[in-house]
Amino acid sequence: MKLLIVDDEPIIRKGLVRMAEQYSVPLSGIYTAANGLQALEIIRAQAPDILFTDIRMPKMDGLELCKQLHNQYDHIQIVVISGYSDFEYAQKCMSYGVKHYLLKPVTKSDVAEVLDTLTKSKNKSYLSLTKYEEWIEQVEQAIWMLKPEELSLLTEQWKRYCLSSEMNVIQLRELLDECIRMLMKRLARKSVSIAVEQTDSRYMTREETFDAFDRQLKQILSQLTMQRSGNFKDPMKEAKAYIDEHLSQDVTLEEVADMVGLTPTYFSALFKKMTNETFVQYRIKKRIELAQQLMAIPHMKMSDIAAEVGYDDYPHFTKMFKKTTGYSPSEFRGRLGIK
Repeated sequence: MKLLIVDDEPIIRKGLVRMAEQYSVPLSGIYTAANGLQALEIIRAQAPDILFTDIRMPKMDGLELCKQLHNQYDHIQIVVISGYSDFEYAQKCMSYGVKHYLLKPVTKSDVAEVLDTLTKSKNKSYLSLTKYEEWIEQVEQAIWMLKPEELSLLTEQWKRYCLSSEMNVIQLRELLDECIRMLMKRLARKSVSIAVEQTDSRYMTREETFDAFDRQLKQILSQLTMQRSGNFKDPMKEAKAYIDEHLSQDVTLEEVADMVGLTPTYFSALFKKMTNETFVQYRIKKRIELAQQLMAIPHMKMSDIAAEVGYDDYPHFTKMFKKTTGYSPSEFRGRLGIK
């Protein structure tokens, strides 16, 4: 974490820097400014996470600085430093989201205690990697399947999850940028080339940042829809046609999923939902149906029929055939009047 200390008295600034340097958890950067104007310049350049600020300062005082941060950088956690005579004045900062105060003279234990509180709060900003990966996969499939309603639902769920954390606007922007990069990378693997509008979100609130992210997702869906120009093929129809054409081969679920551009997990669940049977059940059913048709050809040997429908092991074919039809292959053929 980065810390910015703002005070017009050099001695106090140096003392606060020494106390912060002695904190048990090393800070990644400690910066100082003599007034609010200098502080804003450093904030734009260094993006600190925590701000210690005095109240009475020239050019721009602490109250005005808190107001500016509340409007533009609401992710920064502010600690106001004041004397007893300034405390009533300092309380006005509460309207700008300030929750932490240090009374002068500030001690090493005071600094450590407030940094402990802010560090624990900071840790609440981390999100579940598993939840992130699951969401990315679901959004990819919603976009690939051209499902705007599902995409909107997933986006709203992700928004509630992200904004419920204490993630600041910079962390949120980095996460959402990574989400877009990951989606583009996944779509590129499917030979989809899409360009999304880049938005300058440096001065956006968390809500505005997420709104911009939502627009990018909709752009991706819109461009993919236009690229397909209404010629979208039903992946389930494509999958079943592919299976039907390759019954003699040991085609895997992963191979078919890749062919239609879906992940194996999502394809498996979608196939079951759309057909009311699993990938394996469907393939067995189609193999047995084809075997029944071939059995009507008198000159074909049973072993050749088994191989033709993907069963090199004839006993296994016999077992699957009877399980599916209730008859052994020879019994079924006998019912057709063929010996």
